Amino acid sequence: MRVATWNVNSVKAHIEVVTRWLGEAKPDVVCLQEIKCEEQNFPAAVFEELHYSAAVFGQKTYNGVAILSKQPLQDVSAGIPGYGDEQKRVLAATLDGVRLV
Repeated sequence: MRVATWNVNSVKAHIEVVTRWLGEAKPDVVCLQEIKCEEQNFPAAVFEELHYSAAVFGQKTYNGVAILSKQPLQDVSAGIPGYGDEQKRVLAATLDGVRLV
């Protein structure tokens, strides 16, 4: 499994760079940080066209994280259990027995 991570510093502002890179690098999973958009504004359809599904824990202006995967993600959880942080910085999911955080 090829896993990549990227502090994208606004997924919407850099969507062309992100999609071009996905087409070239072809990772199985990508963990994105600082997506800087809420879930309803995340460009999921763009990634679906590239055969990636997305789990998103978004936040406007700052922070926000997403996991893109070519295979279905399982046991997706957002935030740190028992920790009341308002910043949306942690998203976890399982893929083929591997826990991605």
